[in-house]
Amino acid sequence: MTPEELLAARDRIVPDVITGGLRVLFCGINPSLMTGATGHHFAFPGNRFWPVLHQSGFTPRQLKPYEQSELLRHGLGITNVVARATARADELSAEEFRTGGRILTSKVEEMRPRWLAVVGITAYRTAFGERQARIGPQERQIGGARVWALPNPSGLNAHWTVSSMAEEYGRLRSAVDSDAAIPTPES
Repeated sequence: MTPEELLAARDRIVPDVITGGLRVLFCGINPSLMTGATGHHFAFPGNRFWPVLHQSGFTPRQLKPYEQSELLRHGLGITNVVARATARADELSAEEFRTGGRILTSKVEEMRPRWLAVVGITAYRTAFGERQARIGPQERQIGGARVWALPNPSGLNAHWTVSSMAEEYGRLRSAVDSDAAIPTPES
């Protein structure tokens, strides 16, 4: 990918990987320029989303970004709080996050995933006005979905290793698996 191709991806919108009734809808902060250029979520080479998703037990093997549609077979999907691609998340305003939170709520109400996993605690706090939120399960539901805040898998998030992130994502997977044993009202 050339620098010019990456810059041309600025503000590009990457389609969600989503369908109704998912087990978990993973929600990133916003697409990187690499994601915008390729059309594949979490495409930046240093992003640890795909290895963490596998190591936590959500997928039977480590998927590549271009295989993102295979997530749907596992009852998983991907969206973003803010849809437009940027070089860095700090290019986004608080108002964009709040607007993104309202759009995400509508999307979740329509698509009805069991769980919404927001990948980035700061994005969650800003989008939903939960300034004291911590990594892990949240008290609130969004659009009827239970919510879990996860660490951001960006390589820039040095506080979390692949192993420690996989452990936290694994806690979510265990909750999702336990929740799946409970019938829904529609069952």
